[in-house]
Amino acid sequence: MDQIRIRGGKPLNGTINIGGAKNAALPLMAASLMTAETLNLSNLPHLVDISTMVHLLAELGVEISMDGNAPNGGHIGRALNLRAENIPGHTAPYDLVRRMRASILVLGPLVSRFGEARVSLPGGCAIGTRPVDLHLNGLRELGAEIELAEGYIQATAPNGLQGGKIIFPSVSVGATENLLMAACLAKGETTLLNAAREPEVADLAHCLVAMGADISGIGSDTLTIQGVDSLHGADYQVIPDRIETGTYAVAAAITGGDIILKGCGIAQNTAMIDVLRRSGVTVDEVEDGMRVHRTTGALKGVDILTEPYPGFPTDMQAQLMALMATAEGASMITESIFENRFMHVPELCRMGADINVHGASAIVRGVGHLSGAPLMATDLRASVSLVLAGLAAEGETLVSRVYHLDRGYERLEEKLSACGADIERIESK
Repeated sequence: MDQIRIRGGKPLNGTINIGGAKNAALPLMAASLMTAETLNLSNLPHLVDISTMVHLLAELGVEISMDGNAPNGGHIGRALNLRAENIPGHTAPYDLVRRMRASILVLGPLVSRFGEARVSLPGGCAIGTRPVDLHLNGLRELGAEIELAEGYIQATAPNGLQGGKIIFPSVSVGATENLLMAACLAKGETTLLNAAREPEVADLAHCLVAMGADISGIGSDTLTIQGVDSLHGADYQVIPDRIETGTYAVAAAITGGDIILKGCGIAQNTAMIDVLRRSGVTVDEVEDGMRVHRTTGALKGVDILTEPYPGFPTDMQAQLMALMATAEGASMITESIFENRFMHVPELCRMGADINVHGASAIVRGVGHLSGAPLMATDLRASVSLVLAGLAAEGETLVSRVYHLDRGYERLEEKLSACGADIERIESK
């Protein structure tokens, strides 16, 4: 397996182009199943998860072509043309679905348009229980019959889905997206209450509207969908990745550097920006992005609670923990979304971090410096937190199992190297 070697202690300076959001692109790709016409998506990141979804859609029968890099380069990203005119089968096989939890997002579109779907129970990062009950119960509310057998979800609606009222007992981005798509072709009106408000959900809703869907309440916790007979093709650009934005903002802060992040949105990153500013990092809005810098003064410890949007994102928790490990004073980081998302703690402690976990909270006491060490990545965001810690550490850090990184960060080493990081990938032989 590939490894990443980092020789830390160098402030990062330069410009990083932010790519399209993986977590927005995946449901948009699944939405291509809802129309016989072509959905053209641009600003797609080149990531393993995107490739996995391409393979899954192709397995189902979607015709896919790539325009290559869109004009202007940088954060504009790649473009895919997806046409689901002829879908002979409606089974999403285990071999593909096990690689990525977002594969469950084909369930709603398939059963909504074709009246049946057979989707393997999903896999993905081992960061705790993420049941699909909310997806399945919501489809039942819309009239689908659900059976679980031999590791597969079998959903049928021979007479089509019917509009209904779905109240989510807890906020779920994936379930909101799945049921939002399913409701677009259901007969009558569907209301989703306590729906996820994440920008990626709104992005999906805007794309569906561009395809002919009738959706109101976009961006709120109540979505109302009037079912239509069919959707048509559209041209749509994926929003910038707010987690990539936050990750590179932490890279500037943890190294005492100065980085301009191009192509990112300020409005989608307010919770992260607030935490950075409270810790002593300067964040300024610039044309088409933001500038993040910390050239003088020590970082200050701040408390963090992960929450559904617009709260602090769970996908930034590991990165901020690495930052707080180098700050003055103590921080309390509380994880309210997933119950097993502190697996990076032992690895950070190997670098000299002072972190104690108590249930859903971690007490982080800042240390004078971190030291390079051999480390093992456990999941996507934990992986990048170790890279960030390595950038700030004295000596050499070697991160193994970096295949997790390739699921969510495009050209990580190249982007950091361009800002002065001493980082390289060691390819397995």
